[in-house]
Amino acid sequence: MKQNPREQRSLFPEECLLREIASQPRLSIGIPKEDAEVETRLTLTPEGVAIVTEEGHSVYVQRGAGDPMSYSDLQYSEAGAYLVDDASEVFAADIVIKIAPPTLEELNLMHDRSSILSMLQLSNLSADCIRLMMKKKMNAIAFELIKDEQKTFPVVSSISEIEGNTAIAVAAELMSNERGGKGLLLGGVAGISPTEVLILGAGIAGSVAARTALSLGAQVKIFDHDINKLRKIQHHLGQQVFTSVIHPAVLFKAFTSADAVIGNLRYINGSERFMVSEELVKTMKMGAVIIDLSIDQGGCFETSECRTLQDPVFEKHGVIHYCVPNISARVARTSSMALSNIFAPILMKIGHSGSVKSAIAESSGFRHGAYIFGGILVNRLIGDYYGINSNEIGLLLAGY
Repeated sequence: MKQNPREQRSLFPEECLLREIASQPRLSIGIPKEDAEVETRLTLTPEGVAIVTEEGHSVYVQRGAGDPMSYSDLQYSEAGAYLVDDASEVFAADIVIKIAPPTLEELNLMHDRSSILSMLQLSNLSADCIRLMMKKKMNAIAFELIKDEQKTFPVVSSISEIEGNTAIAVAAELMSNERGGKGLLLGGVAGISPTEVLILGAGIAGSVAARTALSLGAQVKIFDHDINKLRKIQHHLGQQVFTSVIHPAVLFKAFTSADAVIGNLRYINGSERFMVSEELVKTMKMGAVIIDLSIDQGGCFETSECRTLQDPVFEKHGVIHYCVPNISARVARTSSMALSNIFAPILMKIGHSGSVKSAIAESSGFRHGAYIFGGILVNRLIGDYYGINSNEIGLLLAGY
């Protein structure tokens, strides 16, 4: 009986397997230390690094990169990573993978025609950075835009789930006396009206936030453009949650009574842009809370300001605002483990393809995450946001 290739491969001597790995093109991967004031997560945990290095690839980790997540340099070293002191050694790698968007200083350390994988975070990425990547003929891939084989966005789904839970925890904290709130308990107790939580966006983060708020006893209202998303969330959470399309009169009434509003509307994937006006924010109760989970893509409140984890809270018109592009970084270890589960396999697939460019050409899901290909901007929405001309990646791949 003929054996399939996988069964045959399992019978190869170990030396043959090592020669097979050695014959594959090896990747040079750099993981820099993030600015702790901006970001505390990493894309690969030591376990993820071990998976990648066992395939024969080289991973360079800057010393201290894992400290915010309580991962030591020793753990990364034992996983097979090369520890380096200078950031320039990390950014010299063919592929740099980091969370926060690259800065001009970091891009200047990178080689021409190298590749960067990072979050997009339009609030933190400048047009000058886009132009410099184009000048250096680099490849740039946005975590938020990568699709998997099921045509879903794995990074967005995973991080959104964490963000939904974290948003409710933050809202509960900000509503307390200690953080300048009205001293309300997020939820409800016998004999007292429950707090009202208003959620804009019925995506994964909104659904998780709604479920968490409901479990605490809060009254939850969810608004979205998409009736299908609302129908789905109603099916999963039941009739105790109020759902509505975004209608001005209904939304106005909900804002005036809400104790906490969580914005979770996405734009870069092509959804209709929506902005809550400053006048509508003014109608909210004194001491109410706004958490803008869309701030990384421009925000969905006119009063929002992009802040850092060190200074995330400000007050405007008597309403407490929490606006950071990386709220899941409050639980950096959990977030990093979730990201590592996604990116270790992605890096291995790039290794099998031989290069980032080849992986983009071979995988439609990975290609969807590319916004700069060989120095050419290939995402129209990003081009429109920064006022830079873009091209269709399909036309470029025809000649690749």
